[in-house]
Amino acid sequence: MILRVINEYERGVLFALGRFAGILDPGLRFIIPIYHSLEKVDIRERVVDIAKQEVMTKDNVPVNINAVIYFKIYDPEKAIINVHDVVYSTAKYGQAALRNVAGGVELDELLSERQRIADKLREIVDIATDPWGVDITKIELQDIELPENMKRVMAKQAEAERERRAVIINSEGEVIAADNIAEAAKTLYATPGALHLRTLHSINDLSSDRSQTNVWVAPIEVLRFVESMNDIFSKAGEDYDALRQIKKAVLGEK
Repeated sequence: MILRVINEYERGVLFALGRFAGILDPGLRFIIPIYHSLEKVDIRERVVDIAKQEVMTKDNVPVNINAVIYFKIYDPEKAIINVHDVVYSTAKYGQAALRNVAGGVELDELLSERQRIADKLREIVDIATDPWGVDITKIELQDIELPENMKRVMAKQAEAERERRAVIINSEGEVIAADNIAEAAKTLYATPGALHLRTLHSINDLSSDRSQTNVWVAPIEVLRFVESMNDIFSKAGEDYDALRQIKKAVLGEK
């Protein structure tokens, strides 16, 4: 007999004359030479790189993508018996699945929904590698490289979008300012003495300016008198038109 040590992070797959004989737990184990053979399986979580590869998206844009696969072996028996090299096979299947998934979406979706695509890719690879005793814990898309001309086009599009938003915000601000000015004018006109105080404030501001500026100010009472006369004349005109209509109706004139 010979002694074999199985570490805590390993499991031993024991074969007797080439046939599966069981799983050995960590510790010191006795093995019968020739009769027994032992394969150690590392059950720790591993990381495998998916090499960068060119993928054509659904809208015919070539991109270069690479990713990483996080997985661990939960069934050492399947990992030894059902597949030749479990690490290499998992990496290759992840590479093929990445091409299929990325090729089925458009560029905008690939850039904006990377996590959803990575989760979909993980589900596909996890189902395919389950017969190998492999549990895919996570897949992350690392780099998505675009052609240079596509980068310039996207930069112009983003710049145009920012300019459009700036114009909209500026116009909305002008509308709000105009509404506030109109409301302030109504308040000043309806409140006695408010317009006079506002005029005095304006004169005070102008007086602090050292430039040679002449300001001619009319009394507020004169302005109000002119406004009242304008209202009286307008009312009289309306009354006159009404009287003419009544006269025509009574006399039967056209």
